[in-house]
Amino acid sequence: MNRLNHKVAVITGAARGIGLATAKKFLAEGASIAIWDIDRESGKAAIQQLREFGGKARFYPVDTANLNEVTNAAGQVNEELGRIDILVNNAGIIRDASLKKMSAEQWQQVINVNLTGVFHCTKAVYPYMAEQGWGRILNAASVVAHYGNFGQTNYVAAKAGVIGMTRVWAREFGRKGITVNAVAPGFIQTEMTGSLPELLIQELITKTPVGRMGEAEDIANAYLFLASEEASFINGAVLNVDGGLVL
Repeated sequence: MNRLNHKVAVITGAARGIGLATAKKFLAEGASIAIWDIDRESGKAAIQQLREFGGKARFYPVDTANLNEVTNAAGQVNEELGRIDILVNNAGIIRDASLKKMSAEQWQQVINVNLTGVFHCTKAVYPYMAEQGWGRILNAASVVAHYGNFGQTNYVAAKAGVIGMTRVWAREFGRKGITVNAVAPGFIQTEMTGSLPELLIQELITKTPVGRMGEAEDIANAYLFLASEEASFINGAVLNVDGGLVL
């Protein structure tokens, strides 16, 4: 307990799913939480859930694809919560289609949120972390960035780009006391995967050595470890949390 005592964490896309599970985990470990999400109603509902965990949790309506919104939100968090120690770049969307059917709009929407949004958020919080000489930046990648996935040209390209940016920033930020790592989830039970056909879900479970889909808490646990002091010498890593799917 209290592995994140007195830390302030910004978690994007934390109104539901993996982001919300991460917020709960971080709060239980002593952190104050700033949720950045584009969905105002879900964001407010998430704050109601988080109140039972105690500590501070605030919601900021933010479109991570908009640099001005992100920059303003970073300034607000720093002013209202006193600092920014941890950034979890969790926000993401899918707009799946084969390349033949994928529109330019579907491509750009995913790139804007899943890749450019990560750039925006990191650029906005970096100065605060650099000034205090300590920080943890955690990026949501995906196992599909390693081996591709049918119908996900946009998503795979974005997540592969996130892995690349993670390694660049690990080199650039390390001397400032800031580590940058990525978590690559396998197939996790969330709203995003809830629309998958049951036959496909069973096929994925069969291919996963541990014999199940992941839970949001599995990813939250990985983020907690990488945000903690125990991971202070881990930098530029990509941690697969996939039950062995890519073996």
